[in-house]
Amino acid sequence: MRRISIFLFSCLLALCSLNYAQASDTQADNLFPRVKFVTSHGDMVVELNRMRAPYTVENFLQYVVSCSYNNTLFHRVIDEFVVQGGGFDAEWNELPTGETIVNESGNGLKNRFGTIAMARQSDPHSAIRQFYFNANDNDSLNPSARRWGYTVFGEVVENAELLRTLAAVPTGFHEPTQYENVPLAPLLLLRVELLPAEF
Repeated sequence: MRRISIFLFSCLLALCSLNYAQASDTQADNLFPRVKFVTSHGDMVVELNRMRAPYTVENFLQYVVSCSYNNTLFHRVIDEFVVQGGGFDAEWNELPTGETIVNESGNGLKNRFGTIAMARQSDPHSAIRQFYFNANDNDSLNPSARRWGYTVFGEVVENAELLRTLAAVPTGFHEPTQYENVPLAPLLLLRVELLPAEF
């Protein structure tokens, strides 16, 4: 019995250590962590804004450090509007999801070209893991006195021109999923890397 107790304690200690390491990996003390998006068309660096969107940034980084965005699709692309991804792997399998997060769209950050924001359903607090890049200044996605908006939580700070390239790829109807605005050739997000903090 004692051996079992020691074994369980060891497992619990290892699990706590793993959770602590993962939490540390998100650079909790860094208000402006940077991540590199490595795509099938090139790389770009995004600076996240933990000061304005703390819950959204932490949620996003949990998926980053667990490598959950690696080898996924940008599945919805509309030129001069958005480039959306984070929900499907390269074989169109839906990816595991965590809890929904609170809507932080009233944080003062606007849906303008080059920013990254959380995708969601009609419920304003339904964002989970899918994100999009604004390929234009999209005022219709900002909050107003009568509606919730879509939470912006960072912006491209290196190679924003790549975003124009991604937004301009040919798209069409994807028969298996019945989705529109799908890139005709797979547009891949190979990985998202959390860059070392610069204090």
